[in-house]
Amino acid sequence: MHNPGHRFQAQDRFADGAQYIAGRPAKGTSGRTHAVVDPATGDEVYTYELAGTADVDAAVAAARAAFPGWAGATPGERSDALHRFATVLADRAEEFARAESLQCGKPLKLTREFDVPGTIDNTAFFAGAARHLQGQSAGEYSSDHTSYVRREPIGVVGSIAPWNYPLQMAAWKILPAVAAGNTIVLKPAELTPLTSLLFAEAATAAGIPDGVINIVTGAGRDAGEHLVGHPDVAMTSFTGSTAVGKRVAEIATATVKRLHLELGGKAPFVVFDDADLEAAVHGAVAGSLINSGQDCTAATRAYVQRPLYEEFVRQAADLMAGVRLGDPFAPGTDLGPLISHAQRDRVAGFVDRARGYARVVTGGEIPRELKAGAYYRPTLVADAPQDSEIVQSEIFGPVLVVLPFDSDDEGIRLANDTPYGLAASAWSRDVYRAGRATREIKAGCVWVNDHIPIISEMPHGGYKASGFGKDMSAYSFEEYTQIKHVMFDNTAVARKDWHRTIFGDR
Repeated sequence: MHNPGHRFQAQDRFADGAQYIAGRPAKGTSGRTHAVVDPATGDEVYTYELAGTADVDAAVAAARAAFPGWAGATPGERSDALHRFATVLADRAEEFARAESLQCGKPLKLTREFDVPGTIDNTAFFAGAARHLQGQSAGEYSSDHTSYVRREPIGVVGSIAPWNYPLQMAAWKILPAVAAGNTIVLKPAELTPLTSLLFAEAATAAGIPDGVINIVTGAGRDAGEHLVGHPDVAMTSFTGSTAVGKRVAEIATATVKRLHLELGGKAPFVVFDDADLEAAVHGAVAGSLINSGQDCTAATRAYVQRPLYEEFVRQAADLMAGVRLGDPFAPGTDLGPLISHAQRDRVAGFVDRARGYARVVTGGEIPRELKAGAYYRPTLVADAPQDSEIVQSEIFGPVLVVLPFDSDDEGIRLANDTPYGLAASAWSRDVYRAGRATREIKAGCVWVNDHIPIISEMPHGGYKASGFGKDMSAYSFEEYTQIKHVMFDNTAVARKDWHRTIFGDR
């Protein structure tokens, strides 16, 4: 393995605890400890006390106390604070990249070139967007009144983020909420709290007031459910599996909270017979293997029109076989481990069961030379039935399933044939063919001749069992603001004509 001295020293950096409440670190009070494990080696790199319900209560109280001042700040003041925040993040980019690689097993080139720059850009975007929280302009929609619309912050937001993109998901939850004037308590996944804690520390360093951004690191059934059900939390935002999302919705709706859910995905990758085959093969391999396939928008189901099918399978298998697995901190590594040995074994189970009904073309094994870590070889599976488990279920690993189709109608029908609808892509040189795919595929994002790129200015969110609501972009303010209609009487007449419908005669 690479020189461990170049890794992030988590135990030293977070010696004061894995909670961040009212602008300072703290230890959890649940009486239970948890270890962050480097999935590349299996080594414990940080042991901390989990948050209990008392810690959640303290964080919510801090957020509630900070809300009036932060909500009352001008858009310009919030914007200036977020601009400073982006500068602090940029100054500390390498620290963030190394911490993210350590806790997730991501190759350092991915965290340096994707996770961290994307988060800095999100912060800069919301710094600007904070100045543009406008409602509809004033107007006389009734002849006797002037109306206008205000956007107002909701209050304390309680958010839960997943382990696959801990830094980016923390940013996606925190930034639109605070840009809109809310305060927030974020619960990161217990497996990956490091960059969420760094993010909150950086906010304090940038001058964002204490209590605006709070972190509680605890178990989902304890800290998470208590946060979602807390009476002083006005909104819940959750990213994670559809199964857990249903539980979050049950708890949140019991207290009539605003709810935002970004859930699972099973993205189709539809290759029509006029597509650039080389581009499609490279896009499919990159889109299926990013973050070791632990991405809810990853290309998981490639539907390839029959004239290109066999050549697509051959070329994709060859490209996958050349992907370099290894130490995330080593310069030559393309692909790191999965988040844990348990997740690796779950992925292997999908592939092993598929051998009974499909063809494993390449991969499908744990590399012996890396068995101490949670590694799994890039895997391509062909000829699986459409209704099979490996086609229908979210695997969350470096596995691409390739299936043929004949007509365009069939390709689009198969693309829509899962409960999910988060992302998809269509590959064609024909603008009309591609346009039809973008209209008829039911997903929150449809790429044409590419797969995976995201930008701060555009929304991210799903259809169907992939949830509802949007992250990123100005559309995310729909989640984090209340819309208030204000209506002024313009007549100064005491006895309105409509009063006569309630009492008296004309």
